[in-house]
Amino acid sequence: MTAATLSAQTKSRTHRRTTLILTQADIARLIGIPTAIRLVRQAFKTQALGQATMPPKLYLPLPRGDFRAMPAYLAQPACCGMKWVNVHPANPARGLPTIMAIIVLNDPATGVPLAVMDGLLITKLRTAAAAAVAARALARPNSRVVGLVGCGGQADAQVLALAELFHLDEVRVWGRIPGEAARFCVRLRRQLRVRWSPVAGIKACVAEADLIVTITPSRRPLVMRQWVKPGAHINAIGADAPGKQELDAAILREALVVVDDRRQAIHGGEINVPVTKKQFSPKQIHATVGDILIGRKSGRTSAKQITVFDSTGLATHDISLAHAAYRLALKSHLGKPVHLFRPPLDIH
Repeated sequence: MTAATLSAQTKSRTHRRTTLILTQADIARLIGIPTAIRLVRQAFKTQALGQATMPPKLYLPLPRGDFRAMPAYLAQPACCGMKWVNVHPANPARGLPTIMAIIVLNDPATGVPLAVMDGLLITKLRTAAAAAVAARALARPNSRVVGLVGCGGQADAQVLALAELFHLDEVRVWGRIPGEAARFCVRLRRQLRVRWSPVAGIKACVAEADLIVTITPSRRPLVMRQWVKPGAHINAIGADAPGKQELDAAILREALVVVDDRRQAIHGGEINVPVTKKQFSPKQIHATVGDILIGRKSGRTSAKQITVFDSTGLATHDISLAHAAYRLALKSHLGKPVHLFRPPLDIH
């Protein structure tokens, strides 16, 4: 065995005994949208092939918000961990984000916590990447116009991820707060050279859009069936808990509906309210994105068909990105290594 091999093995053992702390700034240096798209596409396939384990989200309701525990294991590359994420709607008034998250990444073989890292940016990146991958699988390839319903913290990544996979000409933006859409467009003009069009109403936002992205916390339908043109694709992102809904149920009944995960979608995705009201049946779910990517199911069947991706957010995606960030951090010497546990004591 060479000295180099011994050194590498020693470093590997050392890394496996320490926990790397990675901040949001570290994650931003390590993972970008193109990398996130590549990792999420592979994670979709891994899960569809039965090479991943993802228990249902665990919700912890609180008087002023909630927490969600999201564990996952992937066999290839072997990694496991959990995201612990909160939603506290009143936080902005306290100068805090509405949503915060951390991810704990573990060694599947030993259980050692390899890293504790910011999960908010990873959530943003994997959500946008999943929507872009789904759109590539379902939307018409020549889609050019985006209708962005909602322009909060997730919105910029959603558009930038779509721009990685489509040649966009225009992005129409609607925001709930007056002036919000215009400010968003001014900011994003520096990052993406397309025509940015803030609009006053949701109908004007979506009526001519090839790609519609809904990303609000709404609990009532915002996008009506008669506003959606034939052949449009919709990424329904905002509904991620029971009671949330952004689309007219008539859209779902007519469209080809694809989900990221059937169980999560029925419980808290875009289809959850229509299913509860018997306006949509779980049997009408066409496929998961992973099913389509591995060829188990087909995508759209005609240029005029409306397609919908119901995104609930997968822990497998969080852990896949977290594992990649950890490996890249080791190579780049980023993060702060800490010893959380003492070595095992010998008992005689």
